Amino acid sequence: MLAVDEAAAGSALAGFLRGALVRPWSEVRRLIATGKVFVDGRRAQDAGQRLSAGQRVELRMAAPRPRDGRPEVRIVHEDAQVVVIDKPPGVSTVPYEPREQGTAMDLLRDAWRRQGRAATTIALHVVHRIDKDTSGLVVFAKSKRAEIALAAQFRAHTAARQYLCLARGDVRFRRVESFLVRDRGDGLRGSSPAGRGKRAVTHVEVVTRFAVATLCRVRLETGRTHQIRIHFAERGHPIAGETVYIRDLAAAGIAPLAAGRLMLHAELLGFAHPTTGAQLSFDSSSPDFAPDAIERVVQAARRTA
Repeated sequence: MLAVDEAAAGSALAGFLRGALVRPWSEVRRLIATGKVFVDGRRAQDAGQRLSAGQRVELRMAAPRPRDGRPEVRIVHEDAQVVVIDKPPGVSTVPYEPREQGTAMDLLRDAWRRQGRAATTIALHVVHRIDKDTSGLVVFAKSKRAEIALAAQFRAHTAARQYLCLARGDVRFRRVESFLVRDRGDGLRGSSPAGRGKRAVTHVEVVTRFAVATLCRVRLETGRTHQIRIHFAERGHPIAGETVYIRDLAAAGIAPLAAGRLMLHAELLGFAHPTTGAQLSFDSSSPDFAPDAIERVVQAARRTA
Protein backbone atom coordinates (compact mmCIF):
# COMPACT_ATOMS: atom_id res chain seq x y z
CA MET A 1 0.00 0.00 0.00
CA LEU A 2 1.42 3.37 -1.07
CA ALA A 3 0.23 6.60 0.55
CA VAL A 4 0.27 9.82 -1.46
CA ASP A 5 1.98 12.52 0.60
CA GLU A 6 1.88 16.30 0.16
CA ALA A 7 4.98 16.28 -2.06
CA ALA A 8 3.35 13.83 -4.50
CA ALA A 9 -0.06 15.55 -4.55
CA GLY A 10 -1.00 16.50 -8.10
CA SER A 11 1.20 13.82 -9.66
CA ALA A 12 -0.12 11.60 -12.42
CA LEU A 13 -0.72 8.01 -11.29
CA ALA A 14 1.84 6.54 -13.71
CA GLY A 15 4.52 8.99 -12.62
CA PHE A 16 3.82 8.36 -8.95
CA LEU A 17 4.07 4.58 -9.40
CA ARG A 18 7.24 4.81 -11.48
CA GLY A 19 8.94 6.76 -8.70
CA ALA A 20 7.57 4.64 -5.86
CA LEU A 21 8.23 1.27 -7.48
CA VAL A 22 11.37 2.24 -9.43
CA ARG A 23 10.08 0.50 -12.53
CA PRO A 24 10.14 1.54 -16.21
CA TRP A 25 7.29 3.50 -17.78
CA SER A 26 6.24 0.56 -19.93
CA GLU A 27 5.80 -1.73 -16.94
CA VAL A 28 3.91 0.87 -14.92
CA ARG A 29 1.50 1.56 -17.78
CA ARG A 30 0.99 -2.18 -18.31
CA LEU A 31 0.12 -2.65 -14.63
CA ILE A 32 -2.55 0.04 -14.90
CA ALA A 33 -3.87 -1.19 -18.25
CA THR A 34 -4.24 -4.77 -16.95
CA GLY A 35 -6.20 -3.70 -13.87
CA LYS A 36 -3.56 -4.36 -11.22
CA VAL A 37 -3.56 -0.84 -9.73
CA PHE A 38 -6.23 0.42 -7.31
CA VAL A 39 -6.68 3.91 -5.92
CA ASP A 40 -8.65 4.07 -2.66
CA GLY A 41 -9.96 0.58 -3.36
CA ARG A 42 -11.21 1.36 -6.89
CA ARG A 43 -9.52 -0.09 -9.96
CA ALA A 44 -7.58 2.65 -11.77
CA GLN A 45 -8.54 3.27 -15.40
CA ASP A 46 -6.34 6.23 -16.37
CA ALA A 47 -2.54 6.38 -16.16
CA GLY A 48 -2.84 10.17 -16.17
CA GLN A 49 -5.20 10.32 -13.18
CA ARG A 50 -4.10 13.11 -10.82
CA LEU A 51 -3.60 12.08 -7.21
CA SER A 52 -4.45 13.95 -4.02
CA ALA A 53 -2.60 13.90 -0.70
CA GLY A 54 -3.85 11.10 1.54
CA GLN A 55 -4.99 8.80 -1.24
CA ARG A 56 -3.90 5.18 -1.11
CA VAL A 57 -2.47 3.38 -4.14
CA GLU A 58 -2.37 -0.40 -4.05
CA LEU A 59 -0.85 -2.98 -6.37
CA ARG A 60 -2.87 -6.21 -6.58
CA MET A 61 -1.01 -8.61 -8.81
CA ALA A 62 -3.65 -11.34 -8.35
CA ALA A 63 -6.49 -9.10 -9.53
CA PRO A 64 -8.14 -10.48 -12.70
CA ARG A 65 -7.73 -8.49 -15.86
CA PRO A 66 -10.90 -6.48 -16.62
CA ARG A 67 -12.72 -7.42 -19.80
CA ASP A 68 -11.31 -5.29 -22.64
CA GLY A 69 -9.83 -2.97 -20.02
CA ARG A 70 -13.28 -1.47 -19.47
CA PRO A 71 -14.84 -0.52 -16.12
CA GLU A 72 -17.57 -2.69 -14.67
CA VAL A 73 -21.13 -2.07 -13.50
CA ARG A 74 -22.71 -3.68 -10.44
CA ILE A 75 -26.10 -5.30 -10.92
CA VAL A 76 -28.16 -4.15 -7.94
CA HIS A 77 -31.44 -5.86 -8.85
CA GLU A 78 -32.76 -7.93 -11.73
CA ASP A 79 -35.99 -9.73 -12.51
CA ALA A 80 -37.91 -10.63 -15.67
CA GLN A 81 -38.96 -7.02 -16.30
CA VAL A 82 -36.30 -4.66 -14.93
CA VAL A 83 -32.60 -4.44 -14.15
CA VAL A 84 -31.06 -1.81 -11.86
CA ILE A 85 -27.33 -1.12 -12.08
CA ASP A 86 -24.77 1.00 -10.24
CA LYS A 87 -22.96 3.01 -12.93
CA PRO A 88 -19.38 4.22 -12.39
CA PRO A 89 -18.46 7.83 -13.22
CA GLY A 90 -17.11 8.60 -16.68
CA VAL A 91 -19.47 6.17 -18.41
CA SER A 92 -22.37 7.26 -20.61
CA THR A 93 -25.70 5.65 -19.76
CA VAL A 94 -26.46 5.11 -23.46
CA PRO A 95 -24.54 6.00 -26.64
CA TYR A 96 -24.30 9.76 -27.12
CA GLU A 97 -21.93 9.88 -30.06
CA PRO A 98 -22.38 7.64 -33.13
CA ARG A 99 -20.89 4.19 -32.51
CA GLU A 100 -19.91 5.12 -28.95
CA GLN A 101 -18.71 2.03 -27.08
CA GLY A 102 -18.32 1.26 -23.39
CA THR A 103 -21.68 2.69 -22.30
CA ALA A 104 -23.56 1.41 -19.27
CA MET A 105 -25.66 -0.73 -21.59
CA ASP A 106 -22.48 -2.30 -23.00
CA LEU A 107 -21.05 -2.88 -19.53
CA LEU A 108 -24.28 -4.50 -18.37
CA ARG A 109 -24.10 -6.96 -21.26
CA ASP A 110 -20.45 -7.59 -20.30
CA ALA A 111 -21.63 -8.47 -16.78
CA TRP A 112 -24.20 -10.88 -18.20
CA ARG A 113 -21.55 -12.53 -20.35
CA ARG A 114 -19.36 -13.05 -17.28
CA GLN A 115 -22.33 -14.87 -15.75
CA GLY A 116 -22.40 -17.16 -18.78
CA ARG A 117 -25.63 -15.71 -20.16
CA ALA A 118 -26.47 -15.03 -23.81
CA ALA A 119 -26.32 -11.25 -23.36
CA THR A 120 -27.27 -10.30 -26.91
CA THR A 121 -30.60 -12.12 -26.66
CA ILE A 122 -31.79 -10.08 -23.65
CA ALA A 123 -33.81 -6.99 -24.56
CA LEU A 124 -32.79 -3.66 -23.01
CA HIS A 125 -34.94 -0.53 -23.15
CA VAL A 126 -33.84 2.91 -21.96
CA VAL A 127 -36.06 4.46 -19.29
CA HIS A 128 -33.94 7.37 -18.00
CA ARG A 129 -30.35 8.58 -17.96
CA ILE A 130 -27.85 10.07 -15.57
CA ASP A 131 -24.93 12.23 -16.70
CA LYS A 132 -21.77 10.56 -17.95
CA ASP A 133 -19.75 12.10 -15.11
CA THR A 134 -22.35 11.18 -12.47
CA SER A 135 -22.19 7.80 -10.76
CA GLY A 136 -25.00 5.77 -9.28
CA LEU A 137 -28.28 4.01 -9.91
CA VAL A 138 -29.93 3.53 -13.31
CA VAL A 139 -32.86 1.29 -14.26
CA PHE A 140 -33.40 -0.37 -17.65
CA ALA A 141 -36.52 -2.18 -18.79
CA LYS A 142 -36.32 -5.70 -20.21
CA SER A 143 -39.61 -5.56 -22.11
CA LYS A 144 -41.58 -2.96 -24.04
CA ARG A 145 -44.40 -3.22 -21.52
CA ALA A 146 -42.02 -2.46 -18.65
CA GLU A 147 -40.47 0.42 -20.58
CA ILE A 148 -43.84 2.10 -21.12
CA ALA A 149 -44.88 1.68 -17.48
CA LEU A 150 -41.57 2.94 -16.06
CA ALA A 151 -41.30 5.84 -18.51
CA ALA A 152 -44.76 7.00 -17.43
CA GLN A 153 -43.56 7.17 -13.81
CA PHE A 154 -40.53 9.26 -14.73
CA ARG A 155 -42.67 11.61 -16.84
CA ALA A 156 -45.12 12.03 -13.95
CA HIS A 157 -42.17 12.54 -11.55
CA THR A 158 -43.43 9.77 -9.24
CA ALA A 159 -40.13 7.86 -9.35
CA ALA A 160 -37.95 8.69 -6.33
CA ARG A 161 -34.52 10.04 -7.27
CA GLN A 162 -32.03 11.21 -4.65
CA TYR A 163 -28.42 12.31 -5.05
CA LEU A 164 -25.40 13.19 -2.96
CA CYS A 165 -23.21 16.09 -4.04
CA LEU A 166 -20.30 18.08 -2.67
CA ALA A 167 -20.77 21.74 -3.55
CA ARG A 168 -18.43 24.68 -3.27
CA GLY A 169 -18.97 27.09 -0.38
CA ASP A 170 -21.67 27.37 2.27
CA VAL A 171 -24.94 26.20 0.72
CA ARG A 172 -28.01 27.86 2.30
CA PHE A 173 -30.79 27.35 -0.24
CA ARG A 174 -33.34 24.56 0.24
CA ARG A 175 -35.39 24.67 -2.94
CA VAL A 176 -34.60 25.85 -6.46
CA GLU A 177 -37.14 26.35 -9.22
CA SER A 178 -36.36 27.67 -12.69
CA PHE A 179 -37.07 27.08 -16.36
CA LEU A 180 -34.15 25.46 -18.17
CA VAL A 181 -33.23 26.07 -21.81
CA ARG A 182 -30.67 24.30 -24.00
CA ASP A 183 -28.81 27.56 -24.69
CA ARG A 184 -28.99 30.52 -22.34
CA GLY A 185 -27.28 32.66 -24.95
CA ASP A 186 -23.64 31.63 -24.61
CA GLY A 187 -23.86 27.98 -25.68
CA LEU A 188 -24.52 26.61 -22.19
CA ARG A 189 -27.67 25.09 -20.78
CA GLY A 190 -29.16 27.28 -18.09
CA SER A 191 -32.15 29.02 -16.58
CA SER A 192 -34.17 31.42 -18.67
CA PRO A 193 -35.01 34.71 -16.91
CA ALA A 194 -38.01 35.06 -19.22
CA GLY A 195 -39.51 31.82 -17.93
CA ARG A 196 -39.10 29.98 -21.20
CA GLY A 197 -37.99 26.35 -21.27
CA LYS A 198 -38.80 23.35 -19.07
CA ARG A 199 -39.75 23.74 -15.42
CA ALA A 200 -37.12 22.30 -13.09
CA VAL A 201 -37.42 21.90 -9.32
CA THR A 202 -34.61 20.76 -7.02
CA HIS A 203 -34.88 20.16 -3.26
CA VAL A 204 -31.71 20.43 -1.16
CA GLU A 205 -30.88 19.13 2.33
CA VAL A 206 -27.55 19.95 3.97
CA VAL A 207 -25.76 16.88 5.33
CA THR A 208 -22.42 18.33 6.49
CA ARG A 209 -20.84 21.78 6.31
CA PHE A 210 -17.10 22.07 5.79
CA ALA A 211 -14.86 25.12 5.71
CA VAL A 212 -14.96 25.43 1.91
CA ALA A 213 -17.73 23.06 0.84
CA THR A 214 -21.11 21.58 1.74
CA LEU A 215 -22.17 17.96 1.41
CA CYS A 216 -25.80 17.94 0.28
CA ARG A 217 -28.54 15.42 -0.27
CA VAL A 218 -30.60 16.42 -3.31
CA ARG A 219 -34.06 15.25 -4.33
CA LEU A 220 -35.31 15.79 -7.85
CA GLU A 221 -38.92 16.83 -8.27
CA THR A 222 -38.28 17.03 -12.01
CA GLY A 223 -35.50 15.42 -14.01
CA ARG A 224 -34.00 17.77 -16.59
CA THR A 225 -30.60 17.41 -18.26
CA HIS A 226 -27.84 18.62 -15.89
CA GLN A 227 -30.52 20.05 -13.58
CA ILE A 228 -28.60 19.68 -10.31
CA ARG A 229 -25.34 20.92 -11.81
CA ILE A 230 -27.00 24.00 -13.28
CA HIS A 231 -29.02 24.90 -10.20
CA PHE A 232 -26.01 24.70 -7.90
CA ALA A 233 -23.68 26.54 -10.29
CA GLU A 234 -26.14 29.37 -10.95
CA ARG A 235 -26.31 30.04 -7.22
CA GLY A 236 -22.55 30.27 -6.91
CA HIS A 237 -22.02 26.78 -5.54
CA PRO A 238 -20.82 24.55 -8.40
CA ILE A 239 -20.32 20.90 -7.61
CA ALA A 240 -16.75 19.84 -6.88
CA GLY A 241 -15.08 18.61 -10.04
CA GLU A 242 -17.41 20.66 -12.26
CA THR A 243 -15.79 21.61 -15.57
CA VAL A 244 -18.75 22.86 -17.61
CA TYR A 245 -20.92 25.17 -15.52
CA ILE A 246 -18.12 27.30 -14.07
CA ARG A 247 -17.97 30.12 -16.64
CA ASP A 248 -19.72 32.67 -14.41
CA LEU A 249 -17.52 31.73 -11.46
CA ALA A 250 -14.36 32.08 -13.56
CA ALA A 251 -15.53 35.50 -14.80
CA ALA A 252 -15.78 36.60 -11.17
CA GLY A 253 -12.22 35.42 -10.53
CA ILE A 254 -13.28 32.54 -8.26
CA ALA A 255 -11.65 29.13 -8.59
CA PRO A 256 -13.92 26.07 -8.72
CA LEU A 257 -13.54 23.26 -6.20
CA ALA A 258 -11.17 20.72 -7.75
CA ALA A 259 -11.77 16.98 -7.50
CA GLY A 260 -10.75 13.90 -9.43
CA ARG A 261 -14.34 13.49 -10.67
CA LEU A 262 -17.68 15.29 -10.61
CA MET A 263 -18.83 14.82 -7.02
CA LEU A 264 -22.42 13.88 -7.85
CA HIS A 265 -23.82 10.43 -7.07
CA ALA A 266 -27.31 8.98 -7.62
CA GLU A 267 -27.67 7.25 -4.26
CA LEU A 268 -31.36 6.32 -4.22
CA LEU A 269 -33.84 5.18 -6.87
CA GLY A 270 -37.41 4.11 -6.24
CA PHE A 271 -40.34 3.19 -8.46
CA ALA A 272 -43.39 0.93 -8.68
CA HIS A 273 -42.64 -2.38 -10.36
CA PRO A 274 -44.05 -2.16 -13.91
CA THR A 275 -46.06 -5.40 -13.70
CA THR A 276 -46.67 -6.17 -10.00
CA GLY A 277 -47.04 -2.59 -8.80
CA ALA A 278 -44.86 -3.33 -5.76
CA GLN A 279 -42.89 -0.34 -4.53
CA LEU A 280 -39.16 -0.92 -5.01
CA SER A 281 -36.35 1.17 -3.57
CA PHE A 282 -32.60 0.79 -4.04
CA ASP A 283 -29.62 2.62 -2.60
CA SER A 284 -25.97 2.89 -3.50
CA SER A 285 -22.88 4.13 -1.69
CA SER A 286 -19.77 5.41 -3.43
CA PRO A 287 -16.18 5.21 -2.13
CA ASP A 288 -15.71 8.76 -3.45
CA PHE A 289 -18.20 9.95 -0.83
CA ALA A 290 -16.60 8.15 2.09
CA PRO A 291 -15.63 10.63 4.85
CA ASP A 292 -11.88 10.30 4.21
CA ALA A 293 -12.34 10.80 0.46
CA ILE A 294 -14.40 13.97 0.97
CA GLU A 295 -11.90 15.22 3.53
CA ARG A 296 -9.11 14.94 0.96
CA VAL A 297 -11.06 17.09 -1.51
CA VAL A 298 -11.82 19.65 1.18
CA GLN A 299 -8.24 19.79 2.45
CA ALA A 300 -6.88 20.17 -1.09
CA ALA A 301 -9.30 23.06 -1.65
CA ARG A 302 -8.26 24.76 1.59
CA ARG A 303 -4.60 24.59 0.59
CA THR A 304 -5.32 26.34 -2.72
CA ALA A 305 -7.88 28.85 -1.36
